[in-house]
Amino acid sequence: MSPGSSNSSPFFAVERLAAKRPILLLRARIIQAVRGFFLERGYLEIETPLLIPAPAPELHIDAIQAGHLFLHTSPELCMKRLLAAGYERTFQICRCFREGERGSSHLPEFTLLEWYRAGTDYLGLMDECEELLLHLSMTLGFGKAIHYQGKTIDLTRPWPRLKVKQALMEYACTALEDALGDGSFDETMVTRVEPCLGFPKPTFLCDYPSSLAALARTKEKEPESAERFELYIAGFELANAFSELTDVQEQKRRFELEREGRQRLGKKCYPMPDRFLEALPFMPESAGIALGLDRLVMLYCDQKEIDRVVSFTPEEL
Repeated sequence: MSPGSSNSSPFFAVERLAAKRPILLLRARIIQAVRGFFLERGYLEIETPLLIPAPAPELHIDAIQAGHLFLHTSPELCMKRLLAAGYERTFQICRCFREGERGSSHLPEFTLLEWYRAGTDYLGLMDECEELLLHLSMTLGFGKAIHYQGKTIDLTRPWPRLKVKQALMEYACTALEDALGDGSFDETMVTRVEPCLGFPKPTFLCDYPSSLAALARTKEKEPESAERFELYIAGFELANAFSELTDVQEQKRRFELEREGRQRLGKKCYPMPDRFLEALPFMPESAGIALGLDRLVMLYCDQKEIDRVVSFTPEEL
């Protein structure tokens, strides 16, 4: 079945659910192994509200409104407030919601694994990603490689770390400045760069332009670049991470720019997340990451469609 398709036959619906049993069993084992990984490393598992008064005002991420509140697009703002309150290592596995996201690897309601750690930066999270996926692979009995859609993905460390500027030149023969200047950056990345990333080993695509990292710290010696990375495996994005910005005035300025951008595009302008901004000066040097758990299951189950690794899609409810 392609995303969005459905079949009204009750027998088909029951048969389809029954056929998913092996995948859902493996999904449960993956979640248990993820939880074990973080608990063994001293992380505190926490829960934050799904309904919030103000999501982060990011240009290309649209929240779903529920009454006078919003379903969170990520637990990011609340988890950072916990960092500011002295919770040095936290993780969460939760449902998140984004308006208009539907495709072979997107759902409007999906599961994120998000974790935050004080006293480290985005380089430390790269190491932790390598450790996590190797731990999962060994725990699940896959060894040090997984097989996805005819490709063998070697998980042995270290994994390549490729700067965005280098990736654009290598795979699209395009200078970063040109792609940003003519507005073709997003399209070029999606169509020409991302499909080439993540094999034979997972790839960290790092050092994004600071203009494309609304909540990330900029590099001290390269202020035009942000300490942000995305993790790619077999051609698709699995995680997004960065060293946290803790300068409240700079963060507020960036939020205002994002809000202005949303207004220009005719999108809803969210309230400013004031309580997050009030807590920001107390946040320590830290880094955080969001990893798509559904996509992680797709990898280990060798499934090309996200529909096949969740119990129900929106069209089947």
